[in-house]
Amino acid sequence: MPGAVSTPARQWPMLSVLAATAVGLLTTALGQARVGCLVIGIALIAASVLRRVLPSVGMLAVRSRFTDMITYGLLGVAITLLALVMEPQPWLEVPFLESAVRFTVR
Repeated sequence: MPGAVSTPARQWPMLSVLAATAVGLLTTALGQARVGCLVIGIALIAASVLRRVLPSVGMLAVRSRFTDMITYGLLGVAITLLALVMEPQPWLEVPFLESAVRFTVR
């Protein structure tokens, strides 16, 4: 965006990701850990998509475009998957997960 536009208008991608993350943290603090983690994971995946499709994302751009996309995307997917397999009553059943945990914890 041109320099004549105010700073918050130029930083809307970063502000939207931060707002979604804050909502996820607040939801987690209020006792809905699975939903809060899902919101945070989706916010990071959205950051990855925004970094890919927008030419200028303000402070959301930290490193090279490729590195930002991979970092945001992998963290977002990891947090989302962890939220889906969270106990009790996971929303996603991974067949080998229970035996892997039993093997590592013993």
